[in-house]
Amino acid sequence: MVFDMMVVGPLSVNCFILGCDETREGVVVDPGGDVERIIQAVLRHDLAIRYIINTHGHFDHVGGNRQAVAAFGAPLLIHQADAPMLDRVAEVGRMYGIQSENSPPADGFLAEGMEIEFGAHRMKVLHTPGHTPGGCCLFLAQENKVITGDTLFADSIGRTDLPGGSHDQLLESIRSKLFTLPDDVAAYPGHGPETSIGHEKRHNPYF
Repeated sequence: MVFDMMVVGPLSVNCFILGCDETREGVVVDPGGDVERIIQAVLRHDLAIRYIINTHGHFDHVGGNRQAVAAFGAPLLIHQADAPMLDRVAEVGRMYGIQSENSPPADGFLAEGMEIEFGAHRMKVLHTPGHTPGGCCLFLAQENKVITGDTLFADSIGRTDLPGGSHDQLLESIRSKLFTLPDDVAAYPGHGPETSIGHEKRHNPYF
């Protein structure tokens, strides 16, 4: 399977390009910026993008949505609770001194337990609110990987002091949805290096 992680945008978001070696179908997760680089990576892997997915609605993760949708012609998916954030990307970006453009509206909504297929691969949506109301993680059981967005980081967790955040809810999401996965599952956060579920269960200072 193609599993390409690249750091994009002014806030160094991990964008993921996933693809099936057999069918060349793929998905793009969190195109936060630098969309030309994302396009080049997709071309390099010879993928036809089936979905563009946002793990949550913060501007640094969705800032490249408009360009990505235009480039790939793929439907945009986000959890319904975060969908209202998509038309406030430019406004919120300005608060941080960053120029961004609003996202197109979502074409569909992520939901707990939903399975997204691309070629021979599938990933399961885990709704993990706390960083945002609609925050989601994406679990690839066959590949033993989970994309955790801004829910769980290496030795840390997502911030909960922004609108819609809840510290208690985030901890419960991690305990019930991520820490129930096998210890050897590799976890790929929305920022920073990869980690593992087992490492975070044993060493994350928030637990």
